[in-house]
Amino acid sequence: MPAFMEPFRIKAVEPIPFPSAAEREAALIEAGYNIFQIPARLITIDMLTDSGTSAMSAAQWSALFSGDESYAGARSFERFEAVVRELTGYPEVIPVHQGRAAERIVLHQLLRAGDVSVSNTHFDSTRASVEAAGAFALDLPVEYDDTTSFGGDIDIDRLERLLAGDTGAPVRCVVLTVTNNANGGQPVSIGNAHAVRRLCDEHGIPFLLDASRFAENAYLVSTRSPDVAGRTPREIAREIFGFADGCWASLKKDGIGNIGGLIALRDAALAKRCRAKVIETEGFPTYGGLAGRDLDALAQGLLEVTEVDYLRYRAESARWFADALAQAGLPVLRPTGCHAVYVDAGQLLPHIPPQRLPATALVNELYRVGAVRTTELGTLVFGRPGADGSPGTSAPRELVRFAMPRRVYTVSHLQYVAEIAERVVAKAADLRGYRIVDQDDVMRQFTATLQPVE
Repeated sequence: MPAFMEPFRIKAVEPIPFPSAAEREAALIEAGYNIFQIPARLITIDMLTDSGTSAMSAAQWSALFSGDESYAGARSFERFEAVVRELTGYPEVIPVHQGRAAERIVLHQLLRAGDVSVSNTHFDSTRASVEAAGAFALDLPVEYDDTTSFGGDIDIDRLERLLAGDTGAPVRCVVLTVTNNANGGQPVSIGNAHAVRRLCDEHGIPFLLDASRFAENAYLVSTRSPDVAGRTPREIAREIFGFADGCWASLKKDGIGNIGGLIALRDAALAKRCRAKVIETEGFPTYGGLAGRDLDALAQGLLEVTEVDYLRYRAESARWFADALAQAGLPVLRPTGCHAVYVDAGQLLPHIPPQRLPATALVNELYRVGAVRTTELGTLVFGRPGADGSPGTSAPRELVRFAMPRRVYTVSHLQYVAEIAERVVAKAADLRGYRIVDQDDVMRQFTATLQPVE
């Protein structure tokens, strides 16, 4: 059993569904073998995402009742603005309804057709926003193994060569995603953020953070960097925010909210352009598509999320769960982060080529065996379809993410998932790949129809 426990008591509960084997098989067929299309009422343990799936605290529920629903300039916005300014140091604070809206608004003010956005790794929605502006998303992640403390860093040598050379297209921004969700949930170091700041200053390029998991990143820095001993996660987060020109964030992650996002910037002129777009697409800039009660709950969540006991529990839960999945026979990526455990489906299923979607095969089998829902972060998400029916490109790795909603599942729930994983591993050699029957051009994983390969 683990040496940690949840640093909270449970005050409300929700029943968990237990669909039968026949119901699970029928659900897969009805969903076109796309895990996103299976209704939540047929899911036992839902590890699809940590976004918007958190359990709010008693203090957050209390904050809902003090929400001010005034259309403009509500008290709830003033509280939210004050908390964000204190945390980030950025004077310009703009709420939006979720992170996807935030990144699209900011990136579309910075990028034009033919431009380049550089990142440690653009996540799927970030890449979609870059490409929707007609720009190109370039990833420069560091290579890492299980001995690497900061596998989320951007490759500084490659970035320096890129900015010093003739790229043929202007680099308009550098984005650090903290933690690096698409690359195993690995943290970004203080030194890496500092080096990016130096290069961006040399070349006059804006430096932005996708700060959706800023607190978990800061905690991992505190445990892996000897030179920050004694500093709190909140202090470390403030230092990393201090290197950048601004950020966007989904507050459905480290805001511990079920909805909400933010844009926070230093540049008043850029913020003015962003507010104009918020008015067009989200609402008045002091509510940004959110209710006042949401802003109050998010302000409280941004205070709670940097508490050391809570973050220690997140990190130790992920480490224990990774050990349990590894014992079940899954090839787990190490070191673990906080918000998820990642598994290499390509290593587990070497007989399924990337174009036959081995990560999807593992995701679907976990559901078939035990109604456990996870996410594929392999070729279905990060690959690119070829022209005229050609195979196209595959993802760098065939990852499956077991995301861990905040304050939702206990150790016994995670043990159940590990037991289901063990049953799937036992039949791994018999699993088949999938082919795509129908897909959209953008973020195809949400809506694609699939079929097993005979």
